[in-house]
Amino acid sequence: MSTIIEQVQPIIETIVEGHECELVDLEYVKEGPNWYLRIYADNETGISLEECAKISEDVSEALDNMEKDVFPKAYFLEVSSPGAERPLKTEEAIIGAVGSYVHFDYYVPQYGEKFHEGTLVEVTDDSYILDVMIKTRQKQLEIEKKSVSNARLAIKF
Repeated sequence: MSTIIEQVQPIIETIVEGHECELVDLEYVKEGPNWYLRIYADNETGISLEECAKISEDVSEALDNMEKDVFPKAYFLEVSSPGAERPLKTEEAIIGAVGSYVHFDYYVPQYGEKFHEGTLVEVTDDSYILDVMIKTRQKQLEIEKKSVSNARLAIKF
């Protein structure tokens, strides 16, 4: 049995791409008593509120017209920008972030830390190379890909 996300993602992705945008993330979550289907979309110039509304209308219509309703409960549909700290969910997204300031969380601490923020310098077959500031020293760390539990863009302060 496939999950709800697996069933609706191809439909949503086609609609988002039809609006010349990229599907950055998709989630179906329960918060309090309510369920939410959240679509995070973006494009090279930044997605506008109007574009989010158009995508929402098209997705709503497409999901309402599915042959079989895959949602067991009523839900709220939200379409928005992923924001400045957008998640990096795919290897392609991480490769596209080379040169950017990123945040990596780890399954197991790396170099004594649960996470690092730094400039992503390189992506190899097995690892990510990060330039980080540790106290007053700039260091380059090699992080095994399999150790990264979560990746996103970050804002440098």
